[in-house]
Amino acid sequence: MSTTQLSVNREATRRRILLTLKKYSYLIAMVPLLLPPLLLAAGQATDLVNLFSWGVPVVVFGIIPVLDMLLGKDSLNPDEETDVPRMVGERFYKAITLGWVAGFAALLVWSMLELASGTFSLVGSIGWIVSIGIVGGLGINVAHELIHKDEKLETRAGGFLLSLVCYAGFKVEHLRGHHVHVSTPEDASSSRYNQSLYNFLPQAYMRNFLNAWKLEAERLQRKGHKALSWRNELIWWYSISALALAGFTIAFGWLGAVFFLGQSFIAFTLLEIVNYLEHYGLHRRKLENGRYERTGPEHSWNSN
Repeated sequence: MSTTQLSVNREATRRRILLTLKKYSYLIAMVPLLLPPLLLAAGQATDLVNLFSWGVPVVVFGIIPVLDMLLGKDSLNPDEETDVPRMVGERFYKAITLGWVAGFAALLVWSMLELASGTFSLVGSIGWIVSIGIVGGLGINVAHELIHKDEKLETRAGGFLLSLVCYAGFKVEHLRGHHVHVSTPEDASSSRYNQSLYNFLPQAYMRNFLNAWKLEAERLQRKGHKALSWRNELIWWYSISALALAGFTIAFGWLGAVFFLGQSFIAFTLLEIVNYLEHYGLHRRKLENGRYERTGPEHSWNSN
């Protein structure tokens, strides 16, 4: 065997080992679910529970960005032709995303029990709700991946996760609206140049909600069905949100309602803040035929 061939084989073996290690590094995705109990334990151990109740935003917006900067860019990516098809069929990755959905549902119940137990002061309670909401906001990223899948189990799991933060319309509007109209005035989640965040957010909430119902009604109409029927998936998803709200309210009173709605508001607000930053001031040119130019990397600030 030639020296060149040995070098190629050695590099292939090295790359395979690194990809295997990277595979298990995706378990880091579960860390947000562990942050609240770990921070609560730290707060109880130091008698600083109300301070540590605000720990999630400190970790997510402070510690993690610093670590990301120190670790640098990861240039090891799976090969689209050889690695990705194999990875798609692996249950390991599916277990992470589906496990996240179950984990967040459990986290909501546990977090509410802690809140209802009188563990926190008023300021600590607010911090706790904000912290759980940020975890939910990160969970929308998981839901985003799930609703892009083909299998019904995964897309429904994504819808369920979105229902737990009262933003199920994202499942419809993102796929059928945002992907079509991104970086145009028609897109509810694309901010315009000189538009403030405070002006953008209320519009994004309302337009995303209304667009989702409009798009679902159009889908059903094309199939000859009425918009207000059992076939309307938004009715099912928002029913889950309503049932969850009712369950928390019945079990914990007004505090349960405040907790569920509060964490939901923080979660979907975090999503829309990200949308505001991703597409701020970017727009696609309108062509002579009335259509917009094809979407490209230049239409999103986070494109690599």
